[in-house]
Amino acid sequence: MTFNTESRGTQTATSTGLTTHTRYSTSRRGLFVRALVWCVRVWEAARSAAVATWGWLRETVTAAGCLALLAVLALPVGLVLGWTELIVAGAIAAGILLIALPFLAGGKAYSVSFHVPVERVVAGGEVLGTLDVTNVAKNFELPGRIDVPIGHGTTEISVPLLRPGAHHSEVVTIPTPHRGIIDIGPVTTLRTDPVGLLRREHAQAQVHRLYVHPITVSIPSTSAGFVRDLEGNPTNRIVASDMSFHAIREYAPGDAQRSIHWKSTAKTGQLMVRQYEESRRSRLLVALSLFQNDFADADEFEIAVSAAGSLGTRAIRDGRDVAIVASEQIEELARSSVHSIRSLPVVSARALLDELSAVDRTPTTMPIDDVCALTSQAIPDVSIAFVVCGSTVPAARLRALTLRFPPDVAVVAVRVDPLAVPSYRELAGTGVLTIAVLDDLRSLLAKRAS
Repeated sequence: MTFNTESRGTQTATSTGLTTHTRYSTSRRGLFVRALVWCVRVWEAARSAAVATWGWLRETVTAAGCLALLAVLALPVGLVLGWTELIVAGAIAAGILLIALPFLAGGKAYSVSFHVPVERVVAGGEVLGTLDVTNVAKNFELPGRIDVPIGHGTTEISVPLLRPGAHHSEVVTIPTPHRGIIDIGPVTTLRTDPVGLLRREHAQAQVHRLYVHPITVSIPSTSAGFVRDLEGNPTNRIVASDMSFHAIREYAPGDAQRSIHWKSTAKTGQLMVRQYEESRRSRLLVALSLFQNDFADADEFEIAVSAAGSLGTRAIRDGRDVAIVASEQIEELARSSVHSIRSLPVVSARALLDELSAVDRTPTTMPIDDVCALTSQAIPDVSIAFVVCGSTVPAARLRALTLRFPPDVAVVAVRVDPLAVPSYRELAGTGVLTIAVLDDLRSLLAKRAS
C-alpha cells in the first residue's frame, strides 16, 4: 500500500484586528499556486499604486508640467547618447520642478467663506458677494488663488502672502442680466507655482443658489380678472340664496322661509319667494406657452414670462383664486400619445417667481393649444383665462382658443410681438392683447378695466 503525503505550510497574519490564515501546499503544484497568488497580489498592489499615481499626476501636473516631466525623463537618454540639448533641457526642467514643489505646500490652511447678501434678485442688475480668506495655520501661507464658480463661468481671486491669523477680503461681482438660477460655488482653493507647472486644488462644500426673477410690472387689481370679486360672475344656474337677484316666483313646498318676499306676498295674496343667479368667485388662469415654435426668438419668450409673472403675482397679492400652468417636458417618441401639464406654485408671489426663474422654451413641450385643452379638463371652475404666447401663433389658432374652454370662460390671449402696435381686439370671442414691451400689458389692461 502506497501513501502519497504532502507537507503543508500555514501562515497567519494579523492587521488592524483582522486575522487571516493562508495554507500553502509544499508540492510542486502548491508552489505554483503560491507563486501565482503572490503575482496576483503584486499586480493588484501595483495597479492600485499606478491608478493613485495617475490620479495625482492628472490633478497636480498641468500641461506645461507634463512637458517638463518628459524633459526630465529624457535626461538619462541624453546622458547615454551624449546629446547636449537633452541634457540641458532635462536639467533645467528638473530644477524648475524642484523650485515649484514648495508652492504646493499649505492651501488647506485657508479658512474660506463666501457670503451672498440676498437669495433673490430681479434680472437686469448685479449682486456683490464677499469672499473672506483667513490663514488658520501657524506658518506663513504663500500667495495662492481662489476660484469662485458663478453659473457657467469662474471668477479668479488672487490671495496674497498671509501671516498666521491674517485675513483677506475681496468683493466679487455677480452679474444678473438675465432671468435664471445661478449656482455660486463650491469655492476652490488653488495653489500653483509662478510658471504654472504644478497645481493643487481643495474645494469647499458650500454652494449658494441665487434666483434671478423675471421683470414684472404692477397691474391694477381690477384689470387682473376683469370682474370684481364682490360682484361675482353670474351663471345660468338658479339658486335660492346668493348675491345676484334673478326673479320672484310662487312659493313651493320645500322653499326656505327666509327666501319669502313679503311685499310681493302682500300684493298678490300668495306666498312669493326670491330667486337668484348663482355667482362664483372669479378663478383666474394663466397658461404660459413653453413651446419653442410659439416664439420667434428668446426676447419674445422673456417678455412672455414677465407678462405671466405680472398677471400671476397681481392675482396672488389680490387674494384671488389663481392657477398658473405650463407644459411638462415630453419625450420626442411619446409626443403623439402623451400630454402633460404642470401647475406652478401659487402659495406666494415669491414661490411663483422662483419657479418662473427656471422655465425655458423647448421643442419637447406641447403647443399652447394643447395646453389649454388639457387645462380645461384638469382645472374646473375657470372663469377667466389668460393665454400667453408669442408672435408666431397665427390668428386662426388664437380664434380657436375659445373652443378649448367651456362657453362661460372668458379667454384673453396675450400675444407678444415686438414689431406690432400694442392693441386689444376681439377674434371670434377671444380677446387678443398684443404687446410689444412689458409696459404695454399694464396700459392695455388698465384701459380695458376702465
